[in-house]
Amino acid sequence: MDIWTPAYIALGSNLNDPIAQVKQAIRHLVNLSDTRVVLQSSLYQSAPLGPQDQPRFINAVVAMLTQLSAMDLLTALQSVEQGMGKLPPTQRWGARVIDLDILIYGEQRSDAVALQLPHPEMHKRNFVIVPLAEIAPSLVIPSHGLASSISMRLSMDGLIKLPQ
Repeated sequence: MDIWTPAYIALGSNLNDPIAQVKQAIRHLVNLSDTRVVLQSSLYQSAPLGPQDQPRFINAVVAMLTQLSAMDLLTALQSVEQGMGKLPPTQRWGARVIDLDILIYGEQRSDAVALQLPHPEMHKRNFVIVPLAEIAPSLVIPSHGLASSISMRLSMDGLIKLPQ
């Protein structure tokens, strides 16, 4: 019997037509082997987290079921990023063509340098929690509570839901 594990992936881009980049990344996720995208949030525009002298970001979150291990999923996401032209960052939280982060992978916890699960900063970032709460309001973020409750506590400064 194959085990399907729920996983939530954050997507972000602020270069080279970021709306198109996020949509293309979602198409790549839909086509990953042993994986099924089951929900997709709206697109959101957000202010940059790091240096402010860069374009605004487009963000989304997808929910998927996968038979890949967490590390194999990370490798697949990194392959998508590289295939879309992501380069090693020149500065922390700088501009990027695409960024794909595993937020939650089942109930797995990891403090490995390569993959921290659940994502340690997601509960602080409106551009992650708001789209996550849109598609999975009752999802429990370990040590922080329901995605919907966290979303209501965060400032919405700089976050704009884009029309469908």
